[in-house]
Amino acid sequence: MEVWFYHLLSRPLESALPALVARTLANGWTAVIQATSPERLAALDDLLWTYDDQSFVAHGSARDGDAALHPVWLTLDNDNPNAASVRFFVEGADALAALADEGARPKERAIIMFDGRDEDALNRARMQFRQLREQGFALSYWRQNDEGRWEKSA
Repeated sequence: MEVWFYHLLSRPLESALPALVARTLANGWTAVIQATSPERLAALDDLLWTYDDQSFVAHGSARDGDAALHPVWLTLDNDNPNAASVRFFVEGADALAALADEGARPKERAIIMFDGRDEDALNRARMQFRQLREQGFALSYWRQNDEGRWEKSA
């Protein structure tokens, strides 16, 4: 399993996340998105339904039930009820705890997204990068360019 770090610089999470989740689904994979508060989970729920006039990302959460029926699952917990291939950690969600739990790990890839303009988020991402490298995870680092495209840096 790989862990990819996505360093947000020119586009906010609300713009970058739906595109990455849509690409995940286009690959035939399922996803879990882990947030840090019920309020942010509700905002992500709204975002995935409305981010584009022409499209949406079908998803569910504990309030919907039947996780196995949802290609994308929103959670606050270290769970993986839809057997996700990819797990997104946003806004400081605890990747270290979830990746330490075999049952919460995604099958293919973990993606840690962080705002590069937020010093606390940047420091947390650096700490997670170091600790996950020490634990032997295969890591990649992606950075947004000025146009909002992703460039692999490591």
